[in-house]
Amino acid sequence: MGQVNTQGIDLAESFFRAHPSIFCLTGAGCSLASGIPTYRRTNGDWQGRQPINHADFLSKFSTRQRYWARSFLGWPTMTQAEPNPAHSAITWLHHRKHLSTVLTQNVDNLHEKSGLTRVQHLHGDLSFVSCMECGKSISRDDLQNELSALNPNLSIQPQPYRPRPDGDTEVPEAFVRAFKIPSCQSCGGDLNPQVVFFGDRVPPDIVSNAFEALEAADALLVIGSSLKIFSGYRFCRQAHERDQPIMIINPGWTRGDPQASLKIEESAEVFLPRLVERLANER
Repeated sequence: MGQVNTQGIDLAESFFRAHPSIFCLTGAGCSLASGIPTYRRTNGDWQGRQPINHADFLSKFSTRQRYWARSFLGWPTMTQAEPNPAHSAITWLHHRKHLSTVLTQNVDNLHEKSGLTRVQHLHGDLSFVSCMECGKSISRDDLQNELSALNPNLSIQPQPYRPRPDGDTEVPEAFVRAFKIPSCQSCGGDLNPQVVFFGDRVPPDIVSNAFEALEAADALLVIGSSLKIFSGYRFCRQAHERDQPIMIINPGWTRGDPQASLKIEESAEVFLPRLVERLANER
């Protein structure tokens, strides 16, 4: 385990002692140590090409073909990923009632794999796929089997291409053009992962429920998110407007830095286990 600034641990411990009910928002930085890349660099800029846009996915077959071709190769990385010490620490903090709510921007289900049973998903869940016409839902694992059957000559090789966030993968254009994608077995409609694409809206009921949970909390904790996009930043802004203290744990710039009461410039998988040790030893 890496070295952590003792002063940062002291400040974080004091934050937790002073605020017994904390609303926690987690981002891609939590899953980086599990082998799932982040979308942005530490300065908040895009890392590689921008992700697929919602409007393009809905309107263009070529975009859907590209998405499912890359997802086909990237899905094994997602299913084989295991929780890292950051996930385990967050689960411990929730089970010990330090965290009243865990809202995640991630779609990888690693919080659930770590034993956290009550997670609110802001951007959806990659484990399921739904038809855009009739709404029928199937598991992503079942879709992977369909994709394999439709593309028997396009084998999955061990890490031939660079992995990208959320099960995406960089693949040659020739692979994309040759890739066949299935339709809904019930109505023949196009299939959509149950996630919020860039440019899409988070369902209003999810936002409303999260705001209610934040209002009931004593403080906000942000872990591993740059808060660059508004869907996550809105909670930082709301907490600041309500004079709720904000702690951010992220190794780099975040949009919420000006509102933060405490900023910890550390990686979650390094810092959080040290914080848990401190809180566990002094209970």
